[in-house]
Amino acid sequence: MREVPPFAPLRLRGGRVRGALRRGRNRRTVAAGLAMAAAALATAGPHGFASAGRAEGDHRDSAPGGRSRPDLELVRAPVRIADAETVRLLRPGDRVDVISAPASGADASRVVAGARVSDVTVGEGPPGQDGPGQDGALLVLSVPRAAAAELAGASLNSRLAVVVC
Repeated sequence: MREVPPFAPLRLRGGRVRGALRRGRNRRTVAAGLAMAAAALATAGPHGFASAGRAEGDHRDSAPGGRSRPDLELVRAPVRIADAETVRLLRPGDRVDVISAPASGADASRVVAGARVSDVTVGEGPPGQDGPGQDGALLVLSVPRAAAAELAGASLNSRLAVVVC
């Protein structure tokens, strides 16, 4: 076995970034980058810092300039779900997809994705007697206004079901 010969320590050049930061050359660039990242995070989503000061019942998103965007305004839509036992599993705050199954036997389709449950109304009587002459249970969902119109139209000629997200 051979021994490693003695040698002088290696000194590498580099560290330009650290040296430049120590001397203050790029502090403005770093500060600008951090400010941009903070601004992006603050406006990233509906539950970010931008909506933290909003009242609990205010569900409207604002467009630049303070005008509300009517296509994103959430409304409460009552929906009769065919399977009351499934509705009994839900609680306010849950997210659900609403599925429409036409009586004609056509393929089922998703009407709304990710709707938030606002209220659950299930009758106290035996199954099948939840409403006057109605099967199923009533579910109140918070959805955009356009989706509420789609839900109302789908409930006229098909049975609705929910899938928990």
